[in-house]
Amino acid sequence: MGFFSKDIGTLDDLFVHTLQDIYYAESEIVKALPTMIEKATNSRLRSGLEQHLAETRNHVRRVEQVFEMHGVEAKTINCPAINGIIKEADEVAGEVDDKEVLDAALIAAAQAVEHYEISRYGSLIAWAEQLGRSDCASVLRQNLEEEKAADEKLTEIAESKVNLQAAQ
Repeated sequence: MGFFSKDIGTLDDLFVHTLQDIYYAESEIVKALPTMIEKATNSRLRSGLEQHLAETRNHVRRVEQVFEMHGVEAKTINCPAINGIIKEADEVAGEVDDKEVLDAALIAAAQAVEHYEISRYGSLIAWAEQLGRSDCASVLRQNLEEEKAADEKLTEIAESKVNLQAAQ
């Protein structure tokens, strides 16, 4: 099913489809983060990624909770966007020999993931509200706030030390 397929006829259909998309994305991120953690050499970056892995596991549980609240089966659909972002991160990380530059690349890759998630959660929250599902929106908002905080933390780590070290 394509993103704008004929199977999406209503806002509720679009909401469920996008919920399946973010469910897949969060599940794939849980699988990808341990590799990023292993490659990170900056201790603050490594710690931040470890913390976000724990948060991401909670994001998966919250998305499952929203499926249940909305009365639909929790299932995923393939998300080419997150697959591409993760693939690009793997490729770039594999091409970088300098550890400081690698940390900068890992931050950029992690922020690409965060920005994707932020856009998806923002849409899901707006649609949930429009559908009269403020209960679902409230749960999704918790994920959105944690994604924004992770993005801000990555920026702070990059600007305070990692980018400076990579430039030397």
